[in-house]
Amino acid sequence: MAKEYLDRLQAMLDPVVAALPAGITLICKHFFSGAAAYANGQICITLTPVGLAMKLPEEDRDALIKEGASPLRYFPKAPVKKDYVILPQGLRDDAAQRALWVGRAIAYVLP
Repeated sequence: MAKEYLDRLQAMLDPVVAALPAGITLICKHFFSGAAAYANGQICITLTPVGLAMKLPEEDRDALIKEGASPLRYFPKAPVKKDYVILPQGLRDDAAQRALWVGRAIAYVLP
């Protein structure tokens, strides 16, 4: 099952990877029951049964929540994962919007 998520995440990110600035490497790996993307070794995106989640600064998370995003919880009674939101389906499926938010997630985790 995790391989399915790894393949899906890689496919979602392939167009973005081609446009990354020099010096930034984005690698997808297995992550519990899903997959995660790491920018220069820093986790910034996950794709799991709960959805596509991105690590973002507070103002971006707040803006996305107004667009229908939700805070990330891997299990119903689990604590909210700090700094992450689950993208709503419409943004996740829109390649341009997804690329925009991937870029912001990468910028957030890199020094």
